[in-house]
Amino acid sequence: MKKIELLAPAGSMDALRAAISAGADAVYLGGKMFGARAFSNNFGNDELVEAIKYAHLRNVRVYVTTNTIIYDREVDNFLEYIEFLYKNNVDGLIMQDIGMMDIVRQKYPDIEIHASTQMHIHNLDGVKLLEKLGVKRTVLARETSIEEIKHIRENSKIELEIFIHGALCVSYSGECYMSTLAGNRSGNRGTCAQCCRERYTLLTKDNDLMTKLDDGYLLSTKDLNTLDNIGELIDLGVDSLKIEGRMKRPEYVYYVVSLYRKAIDSYINTGKVNITDEEIFNLKKLFNRGFTKGFIFNEDNNNFTNKFRPNHMGVPVGKVVKVKGKWVDIKLTDTVNIKDGIRFVGTSDDNGLNLNTFFINRELVKTAHKGDTISLEVNNGKVAVDSEVLKTTDNEQIEELDKLIDNDKKIPLDMQVIIKKDKPLTLKLFSDKELTYESKYVPEKALKSPTSKERIIEQLSKLGNTIYNIRDIDVTLDDGLFVDIKEINELRRDAINELDGLRLQRDPRMIKDYHVILPDFNQTNYKSVLVRTMDHYNQIKDADFDTIYMDSTLYNKIDDSRKVLKMPRVIKEYPSIDNEVMVGELGGITKFDHVDTDFSLNVTNSYSVAFLHSQGVKKVTLSYELTYEQVKDLIDNYHERYHKHPNLEVITYGYLEAMINKYNLFNKYKHDNLYLQDKFKNLYYIKDYGNYMIIYDNRIRNLKEDYYSIGVNSTRVELLKENDYSLYK
Repeated sequence: MKKIELLAPAGSMDALRAAISAGADAVYLGGKMFGARAFSNNFGNDELVEAIKYAHLRNVRVYVTTNTIIYDREVDNFLEYIEFLYKNNVDGLIMQDIGMMDIVRQKYPDIEIHASTQMHIHNLDGVKLLEKLGVKRTVLARETSIEEIKHIRENSKIELEIFIHGALCVSYSGECYMSTLAGNRSGNRGTCAQCCRERYTLLTKDNDLMTKLDDGYLLSTKDLNTLDNIGELIDLGVDSLKIEGRMKRPEYVYYVVSLYRKAIDSYINTGKVNITDEEIFNLKKLFNRGFTKGFIFNEDNNNFTNKFRPNHMGVPVGKVVKVKGKWVDIKLTDTVNIKDGIRFVGTSDDNGLNLNTFFINRELVKTAHKGDTISLEVNNGKVAVDSEVLKTTDNEQIEELDKLIDNDKKIPLDMQVIIKKDKPLTLKLFSDKELTYESKYVPEKALKSPTSKERIIEQLSKLGNTIYNIRDIDVTLDDGLFVDIKEINELRRDAINELDGLRLQRDPRMIKDYHVILPDFNQTNYKSVLVRTMDHYNQIKDADFDTIYMDSTLYNKIDDSRKVLKMPRVIKEYPSIDNEVMVGELGGITKFDHVDTDFSLNVTNSYSVAFLHSQGVKKVTLSYELTYEQVKDLIDNYHERYHKHPNLEVITYGYLEAMINKYNLFNKYKHDNLYLQDKFKNLYYIKDYGNYMIIYDNRIRNLKEDYYSIGVNSTRVELLKENDYSLYK
């Protein structure tokens, strides 16, 4: 059985140490720029260098997240950052932007590129394209089922990485624009506002009458937990198992990594996963939103979200039995200690506090147990009788984990020292690396007492804060010699430093040129339209649209030379068709003779446009996260760099797709005509597409700028509701 990598998150240096101490084989982390977790602590450049050295000395690989979409004005800074990482021996780059991936794989061929889950790789054809491009690894979409992963594994050679634990996006990663559309905070730029963690009301519309079906945190997912199924994942033959959590505290990282380290090792050694109920309970105390096995194990819609709470649930420890003014009595069902964190649930305020002081029978105590009734003063918010009390922080648990984290991961080391008359001291070191170090010092004949083997062993054993742990020391010592102890100490220090250097050594890396061969397109003033119903088509069929996009349900019913088949952006198998198609994911771009690409490829820079044109794509729809000025920058840079004209389309009118979900409210609630209403009373229309649903923005886009004047070849109108075209006209 091949070794499988356990990949851990590191949002800070403390979290990195925790992950390595707990047994991670590799860590992933982000710098201050270009990472999809902009609000984690992240690493400055000096900290990155320190982190890489710390990990490499301990045989742990380091992958850096450069997994945001890049704008043209950022490309120079992005490449400068990549070169810094390259020269400092980062093991791999996790990337989303296809244009940046193309230039990096050409300029820096000796670094591994890992395709981020933000690239929306969910089928074999997407994997095969990346394999063809020389990408080392792809992180599959979290929605990919175990059966689909097995199919991909059996038919590809690229490394596969899957998420096994932590927070889930309710949308396909890289395909959510809700935060951008709601508040100009892009999930594809690392600044997601987590709109999915907000409260919503679910409504159904019947004859203009809205009826409430449910409310709560309807899009807030539970946390992924695959501990029980880790054996199935290992047997799949994937290469890396990834834990989410760069925003989490070091104690959480340590404990989660240690549980999965235990699960992996126990399955490999015994064929069983030996995780106890107590360990799961301790995990829940650290952080949980409730657990789900996720779509990887085909979890149904009823156990994927937690509508009651979007944040840490903690564990139950009691119930409020009395409230008098600010004083609250709690009957405990579990132990609490001073400095624990608790939350009251069941009141409108849902407030929490730290247990800095509490009493039993008016006596100040530091610990209370199941069956005790404690009294405490609550100064923030109201608390009602019968409110449930949750423990959200267990202070003793945190302190115990901090002690475990401080136990640095040590490398076993054997030594052999050779001390002979008239010859320099020689020290041989044996770990996973071997080294022979020879000192300039030559021992002398002892005038009084010769140096003993015991003294030499004592000095060589003083490894202090190094990463090594002495396993055995063999001493070859001629009789009657005096060895200066300072020289033994210097021999040990110099040899260890050289062994460290050997562990940090990497092959020299080269930098090559970037080049691409491109077609040249004529500049045009075309217009296209996306229709979703026969009524839409009937409204626009006599209008002057050059292209009419439609899905397969309409395509086979309509005879119109302008029609283009729009492929779904979640797809397993492609139809056989010789005509022009528009694809919304990477797997489809090499499947047809005439391909246009949709907005969902997140094209935001001229390098991405060039890559797609170099692969035979005829027309590229730009991301609707781009402003007019950014589109102009993109085209100007394309002209200047390639001396060619690109064929670009911009969506200028319609309800934009905010989110695409495998999680399907239609299947869960068994109603049609669904809308989500947010706390501001905005209504989001939802459409059922069978295997997935799409949530649309609450506002219609209607751009008035002249895109043709800056070099865009085509603008698109998208029709969703029946009266959209009349509003457009």
